[in-house]
Amino acid sequence: MVSFIKSVTVDCHDPLFVAAFWAAALGSNVDEESTADRAWVEPAGWGGPSIWFVRVPEGRTVKNRQHFDLRPMLSHTEEVNRLLSLGACTVRDDGELTVMIDPEGNEFCVE
Repeated sequence: MVSFIKSVTVDCHDPLFVAAFWAAALGSNVDEESTADRAWVEPAGWGGPSIWFVRVPEGRTVKNRQHFDLRPMLSHTEEVNRLLSLGACTVRDDGELTVMIDPEGNEFCVE
């Protein structure tokens, strides 16, 4: 028997805030049973693992060891601009790969 990835967990200070960003970014919703201490986003169309956001007291101090790579349905530039309008920031952009951070500084890439 093998395992599958059921969920990915992100430590953060404000789970509802970060979950709202990722729900909008991924075209989904924050689960209605989410709380200020833990929130989660189900994948749109059940196409992957859910993402949990859990309140922790400490801040992020080093580069993420894992991150999301997003493949846009729109053009690369349109998707980067959409994510910026949701509250993301650009760290580096070489035209084909854009490294961004979510509102709490968690890195992700747009391919």
